Amino acid sequence: MRVILADLRVSEGVLAKDMVAGGYGSRFIPFSRVTRVYCHFKQRSLDLPSIQMGYLASLFASQGHEVVFTRRALPDGDLALVLSSLVDYRHETAWADQARRRGIRVGFIGLACSQLPELFAGHADFLIAGEPEQAASWLALGQKLTGLTSSPPVADLDSLPFPRWDLLQEKTRGWPARRPKRFPVLASRGCTESCTYCPHRILGPYRSRSVGNVVDELEQLCQQYPRPHVFFRDALFTRDRHRCVALCQAIRSRGLSLRFDCETRLDALDPELLGEMRAAGLSAVAFGVETVTPESLRRAARRPIPEPRQREVIDACRRLGITTVAYYVFGFLEDDWNAIAATISHSIALRTTFAQFKLLTPYPGTPMWKQLSSRLTETDWQNFNGYSAVFRHPNLKPQELQFLLGAAYARFYARPGFLVNLWRVRGLLPQALLERLDRQVLRWHAEKEISLVSRAAEC
Repeated sequence: MRVILADLRVSEGVLAKDMVAGGYGSRFIPFSRVTRVYCHFKQRSLDLPSIQMGYLASLFASQGHEVVFTRRALPDGDLALVLSSLVDYRHETAWADQARRRGIRVGFIGLACSQLPELFAGHADFLIAGEPEQAASWLALGQKLTGLTSSPPVADLDSLPFPRWDLLQEKTRGWPARRPKRFPVLASRGCTESCTYCPHRILGPYRSRSVGNVVDELEQLCQQYPRPHVFFRDALFTRDRHRCVALCQAIRSRGLSLRFDCETRLDALDPELLGEMRAAGLSAVAFGVETVTPESLRRAARRPIPEPRQREVIDACRRLGITTVAYYVFGFLEDDWNAIAATISHSIALRTTFAQFKLLTPYPGTPMWKQLSSRLTETDWQNFNGYSAVFRHPNLKPQELQFLLGAAYARFYARPGFLVNLWRVRGLLPQALLERLDRQVLRWHAEKEISLVSRAAEC
């Protein structure tokens, strides 16, 4: 059987599906000069193959099937599995309709089709609800799936074959595919936190792979691709400090030459652990700060992290040469103009390398969905993209939220301090001079904002 694995590109904006918003995906369409620059950096960081497709490629190949991967074209085949999302579902279903007209059986996988099957059911022969590996194994063994098929979570992650990245290289106009250099790895699935807005807990409980199994995969990557750049897609990579240290020590003991990025909580890091991770190849770490309003965090069941701890960890990363990426969310129900302005100021004061700002989005299957579903104003699922206002906020209009989002990107990225942090040349400028330059630029932003609205972001 010839199996097509389709992880389709988007024609406009920066699209991320795999493991982003739990799998619902995000899509950022630039709306200013600064956001266009930001999207350039963002696109580079998101240019990763799909880890779900990597596992499926390995499962089908192990049963002797031919695997064909595509991002745009519609190749010939017997069966097609399409990675679903909310943010580009119309494109995905149109591709599926075309494939079915050519006699190809089509199925969808992913969180979007699991939670909102009505968006995809009329465009597919079957839908896989849940983690797709078990159902894919049934298909590989010759079983014919129809309708909505439940696929249970994988209990033993060590039982999965390693992803086949060599099968996920799309040829361009007949030319050989470029060898990939960046690879996602999942050392665990699910999340132990209970944040009401996060979809990462929907498809299955928290499970982790053994250290030996993870390092075996990393060793195989190093053998096939010189000094790979690995992106651990775990929701909380350093949840188990002892396990994280053991993993880093195993990487070093095997002499593996690689770089890796991860995502975690700031209170699950400390200078000593960061030193171990840096010695093993840590390049960048991402974490959620979300907001400076503790009450918003508590109501969203997210444990606040004291500001001194935030600064301690970020300063340690800076000393070790580790890139930092902080995530922020605007639009909690307690937010008003001043609260978001304070969060923007905090994002600048923390001096992380990068910052990502989004608008609060209630996703189906999360506790926040139940809380805010009566407030929804958006009827187009593609606008549940992380950057659009989709519900009626008690204190802020949609255009105000959008304005503050743009102000956050402008203030963070269009200032000297960002470039100094990015290029790691802080020693070339006295701190006092750099802060004065930043203040002057921020005053310019405020003047520009006042010319657009009745008030500035008050940073």
